[in-house]
Amino acid sequence: MERENSTVVTEFILLGLTQSQDAQLLVFVLVLIFYLIILPGNFFIILTIRLDPGLTAPLYFFLGNLAFLDASYSFIVAPRMPPEVDFLSEKKVISYGGCITQLFFLHFLGAGEMFLLVVMAFDRYMAICRPLHYSNLMNPRVCYALLLALWLGGFAHSIVQVALILHLPFCGPNQLDNFFCDVPQVIKLACTDTFMVELLMVSNSGLLTLLCFLGLLSSYVVILYRVKGHSSERKNKAISTCTTHIIIVFLMFGPAIFIYTRPFRAFPADKVVSLFHTVIFPLMNPVIYTLRNQEVKASMRRLLSRHMVC
Repeated sequence: MERENSTVVTEFILLGLTQSQDAQLLVFVLVLIFYLIILPGNFFIILTIRLDPGLTAPLYFFLGNLAFLDASYSFIVAPRMPPEVDFLSEKKVISYGGCITQLFFLHFLGAGEMFLLVVMAFDRYMAICRPLHYSNLMNPRVCYALLLALWLGGFAHSIVQVALILHLPFCGPNQLDNFFCDVPQVIKLACTDTFMVELLMVSNSGLLTLLCFLGLLSSYVVILYRVKGHSSERKNKAISTCTTHIIIVFLMFGPAIFIYTRPFRAFPADKVVSLFHTVIFPLMNPVIYTLRNQEVKASMRRLLSRHMVC
């Protein structure tokens, strides 16, 4: 049962969202409906951007990557939610290795999306405030370099999380008070004093998230200030774009700040916030972008009409 002479826990029991069977069934049905409606929409966004030669601007390149990241992020948690596996089973178990793997990809994709939102803010700043230089500064080579940088940033962030967890001894109990593995719940099960590890985790996740959040809000304030003297049409378009981005920033960073910028102590709202942060909001982000973008909506209508006629 030992793992490297320090870990005797080989699996974790997930307590889930609630112990009520009726509540579990209700949550499962709601999440299932949400996936059946919203998840195909995300893949349709990716397909539309890939197939329409008119959607080649960096904005749409990054929007397609956002849809991919969000769909992938939701899948990290969602596979443990079928009723026969998770919500309605008496014992919800995940192996030690599976827990660490889930934790790694959760933070890898989450940090990647966070950095992608920073890149999208930079793209909008260049498009609105430096329009004459935009095409030269945001060429395809730069876009791919930024994409590579955000993937590497997400990997670096996540590997630090995993490295800190792997050095902790786990000798029981092994019950995680959540429906997936995440840092706050896993650390609390360690058989040692975790004050320094928690401090490092808060610095790595919480402080980084808070700084990105404040930086993004500041950048959009600067953009809105810079477009005050522009024509009404450009001003309205810039305001609409910035409003969309600000909505996504709050949806993405609000729950993350609540979870990772405080001591890892249980709060009544933790599970609900985690559900929205890992399942609901990620699938909604690209949809919100699309509903407020006339070019993507028009391209979707053309794609649907073409296939319906065929």
